Amino acid sequence: MGVQIKEIVSFKEFNLEYFKNKTIAIDAMNSLYQFLSIIRRPDGTPLKDSKGRITSHLSGLFYRTSNLVELGIEPIFIFDGEPPKLKNDELETRRKIRSEAEKARKKAIEEGREKEARKYAQRAARLSDEMVGQAKELLTVMGIPWIQAPGEGEAQASRIVQNGDAWGTGSQDFDSLLYGSPVLARNLTITGKRKLPGKDQYKKIYPEVLKLEETLKELEINRRQLIAIGILVGTDYNDGIKGIGPKRALKLVKENGNIENILGMDIAKKFEVDPMEVERLFLEPKVSEDYKIEWKDPDPEEVKTFLCDRHDFSESRITSGIRKLERGAKERAQESLEKWT
Repeated sequence: MGVQIKEIVSFKEFNLEYFKNKTIAIDAMNSLYQFLSIIRRPDGTPLKDSKGRITSHLSGLFYRTSNLVELGIEPIFIFDGEPPKLKNDELETRRKIRSEAEKARKKAIEEGREKEARKYAQRAARLSDEMVGQAKELLTVMGIPWIQAPGEGEAQASRIVQNGDAWGTGSQDFDSLLYGSPVLARNLTITGKRKLPGKDQYKKIYPEVLKLEETLKELEINRRQLIAIGILVGTDYNDGIKGIGPKRALKLVKENGNIENILGMDIAKKFEVDPMEVERLFLEPKVSEDYKIEWKDPDPEEVKTFLCDRHDFSESRITSGIRKLERGAKERAQESLEKWT
C-alpha cells in the first residue's frame, strides 16, 4: 500500500511531453497491479486469452509502454526481489483483503450488482509469479530494459536515480522519497480519468512530479524526519499508530526531531515493531550496484508471437504498438548519435 503522506506533500502536474528524453526507473510491480486493477470488463472480469489466462497486465504493459516510448520517454522497469521479513505481516494482510474481496465479487455477480462486482474485483487483483515472468519476457522482446532487484523494487529504483542512471522513479506510492529518490513521478503508467470516491464524476489524470529536496524544504524537515513521519502513519513494514495522520505526524516530528526522540514518548509503546529497524530499511535498503541498463530495438516477430499467437491479441493493434516502439528506438538512436558528434 505504501506510505500515505499525500495530505502533506505538494506536487506539480505535467503533460506526458514534459518527460521526453527522461529516463524513468519504474516500480514494475506497482504498475502491473495498476493494470490488473484497472483494465477489466464492466463486471470486473479481467481480460483473458482463449485458454483462460489473464492478460490485463500484458495489455497495459504493452500499450502504455509503447505510448511512452513513442513520446521519447525511456522507461526502465524494476522488479521486486525478496521482501524484508518485516513486510510479511503486510503481505499476509493483503492476501486476506484479496480473498475477502473475491468472495464479495462473486456474491455481487450472483446478485446482479455489476458496479460493486467491479469494485471488489479491483481489490481482489492478484499478481502471480507466472504473470511477472510474462511481463519480463514481453519487455525483453519489446527492447525495454528491466532489472531484477535483490529486495524492494522501489529501493532499487531510487538507487538507480541516486546514481544518475535515471532522472526519476515512477510509482504511485511515495516510498521512493523515503528511500531517497531525488524525483518521484506518479501517474506515468495510468491514462484517462479517475472516478471520484462516492460520486458519478470523473477527474482527468495528469502525471505528477515531486522532488525530494523541495518537499523537505517545504515541510522544514530532513529525510530522517520524513521517514519518521512514514513510520508514525504506517509503512509496508509497520502499522503506524492509530489516530496519527500525516499532519499530526509532521507536528510530532517537528517538535521532537527524529524517531529516536519519539521513542521516549508514551505513544512509542504502541509500536508493534522496532521503529529503528523500519528506519534502517529505508536508509540502508538491500540494493544492487551491479545492474545493467541496455536498450534494444523491438523484435516485431517475437512481439507478435508472444502477444498474438500465444495470447490472442489483435495483430493490427499490436502492429500499431510496434511502430510506436520502433519510432521511439529510432529517435533514441539519433539522439545518442548527436550526443557524440
